[in-house]
Amino acid sequence: MLSIGIVGLPNVGKSTLFKALTKKQIDIQNYPFTTIDPNVGVVAVPDDRLGLLAKMSGSKKIIPTAIEFIDIAGLVKGASQGEGLGNKFLANIREVDAIAEIVRVFDDSDIIHVHKQINPSSDIETINAELIIADLETVTKRLDKTRPNDPTVKDAYPALIKLKEALQKGMLAYHVSFSDKELPTVRELTLLTYKKFIYVFNISEAQLKGGWQPDDALLKTLSLSAAPGTETQWVAVCNTFELLLSEATPEEQEMYLSEVGLKKSGLDTLIERSYKTLGLLTFLTTGEDETRAWTAHVGDPIPRASRAIHTDFEQKFIRADVINWKELLDIGAWGKAREVGKLKTVGKDYTIQEGDVVEIKI
Repeated sequence: MLSIGIVGLPNVGKSTLFKALTKKQIDIQNYPFTTIDPNVGVVAVPDDRLGLLAKMSGSKKIIPTAIEFIDIAGLVKGASQGEGLGNKFLANIREVDAIAEIVRVFDDSDIIHVHKQINPSSDIETINAELIIADLETVTKRLDKTRPNDPTVKDAYPALIKLKEALQKGMLAYHVSFSDKELPTVRELTLLTYKKFIYVFNISEAQLKGGWQPDDALLKTLSLSAAPGTETQWVAVCNTFELLLSEATPEEQEMYLSEVGLKKSGLDTLIERSYKTLGLLTFLTTGEDETRAWTAHVGDPIPRASRAIHTDFEQKFIRADVINWKELLDIGAWGKAREVGKLKTVGKDYTIQEGDVVEIKI
């Protein structure tokens, strides 16, 4: 299961956000080998298609795909040198697949900002600087153990030098270009600034109703933080409003969302964008027993994607029947889709697509 680490400075609303997220926690019995600690929540990726397919198939249960959110201790300036929870914070953050950085935008005199002022751009720069310093220490330690003339590390050494020089200039690791031979070394280091980021701006309810958007200064900071060729993912969330929603009935949720002019909650948007940030897609299976969402990476050939269903499927894959979810719903039944020739039989070279409904043959 893929994981997102929730990070940020103290008093930015991380705990409130995480509390609202855990209210959305799903039954994890269908996700083996997952241990849930007090600071970990497994939440469903919102997907309206599941209910529609389940109704069509008469499924006994619905199982959404999920993401694990981990609430990591508040970061303070100097964390890379051990300030606050320091190294513990940084060790936890190395284990996640992506980072959701909570940035305070709301103003509240009763909640003191750690820097005594509300400045989202500055907060992002502070956190990024700490992550860069920590990564520089990691790279330097590896360099100290690496001999430049050792033939066994001929690809690792140039990658380490390239990283050190970039980090010393204040660059994030994902802004550095690497050769295919250098990439294994970079990935092995599990650098903090080589992870995917999504920025979560915690705004007030008044700002939510007013349709808050980042100003030019903040947009510039976000553009500088983006990986080359990508657009920085961000979402504006009012954490107190999300907590209210998480504790409300479905009818109340609909009313509250209508009052602020939203069609869905900020947390649902965060979950969806986290999924997108990780370069993931959803494919589906449906039948009488269950309708279920599965996770694959964009560009996966279908045998690799089928590992999500069972690890043996990649090796044992023979072929698959595939149809887009909407086309299947329009036809009305899997058997009927087969009868009218709308199921597409594909081989190992087929690339899985968002919204494919599949039946794997082994």
